Amino acid sequence: MAGLASNLPLIVMIGLQIHYAALAIFTRAALLDGLSTTVFVVYRQGIATLALAPIFFSPKRRQSVKDSLGFRSFFLMFVTALVGVTANQNAYFKGLFYASSTAATAMSNLIPALTFVIAAIAGFEKVDISLRSTAKILGTVCCVAGALTMALVKGQKLLHTEFLPSIHLTGSQGDDWLLGCLLLLASSVFWSCWMILQVPITSCCPDHLLSTFWMCLFSTIQAALFALLSESDLQAWILQSPLQISCSLYAGIGIAVSFFIQSWCISERGPLYCAMFNPLATVITALISATFLEEEVYVGSLVGAVGVIAGLYIVLWGKAKEFAEIKPEAPQSSNLLDDEISSRIDLEQPLLSEKLSEHATEADSKV
Repeated sequence: MAGLASNLPLIVMIGLQIHYAALAIFTRAALLDGLSTTVFVVYRQGIATLALAPIFFSPKRRQSVKDSLGFRSFFLMFVTALVGVTANQNAYFKGLFYASSTAATAMSNLIPALTFVIAAIAGFEKVDISLRSTAKILGTVCCVAGALTMALVKGQKLLHTEFLPSIHLTGSQGDDWLLGCLLLLASSVFWSCWMILQVPITSCCPDHLLSTFWMCLFSTIQAALFALLSESDLQAWILQSPLQISCSLYAGIGIAVSFFIQSWCISERGPLYCAMFNPLATVITALISATFLEEEVYVGSLVGAVGVIAGLYIVLWGKAKEFAEIKPEAPQSSNLLDDEISSRIDLEQPLLSEKLSEHATEADSKV
């Protein structure tokens, strides 16, 4: 039992990456089956809000709303939901439709590097000539180069089999691939901005479950308004097949489930440990989608994905070196606060700049 307990984070993280891969494949199948991307975002966020609603209605958190949440808190959560959920998810699922599930999971590995760039521009991340900063810059360049390779270079086909032709699904071709990759890149930028915006939100609302509920609620309303304006066909709101219904339920409930699992893993092993498993979803997605959905994988896509993953690990190495230097100098109480903020920021894409945590701590002290 002791061995199982010690290996439980490893088992859970592998299972979580399988979940992310299944979500990408399952969702693309539903989108190619006729499910509207904008309507899907509404249903996904609405189901997630309902799943988290019991948390909001607990007496403890109702009191937390009265005590700690003001206009500034709600405004920040509204803006964060707009950028990190509504814009992010609409761009992601439209890109998933135009490109492929493999490209979608590969592009998600850009998030740590993009977060580093945005944090450096915002002044949250210190950039110097040290080895760790050089590694983060080099990793960022490698990630971006890999993403551009995926978007602009195709080459010969790979891993294209016909084991199950009855499940064959075809998507858009030609220029739509480039558009899909650009949308996935935009989605990663939006998600990186979401991570940065968690710093002021954490200082205003330390209860991450409560703030997540409000962001889900706000994003549901925003996504519904966007869908009503962009989707003129009312028939698009009707889920036409069991695949579309089950995909919406799986995606919505999956948010709440993965939220708790990711939070627990980060609290047990830290954000860097969790981030190391991200590329596993890309590998699983590529193998399953090419084998069972006959999704085409190109040489350019494979080379680009390898570049993105290599860049991710270079950035993680730089962050690990930085964390190793900072941790011995920080007092115990500060470390605990950093861990708490790390868990908040990295609920779904687990990478945190420890510099962001320091700024959040400073903001708390000023308040």
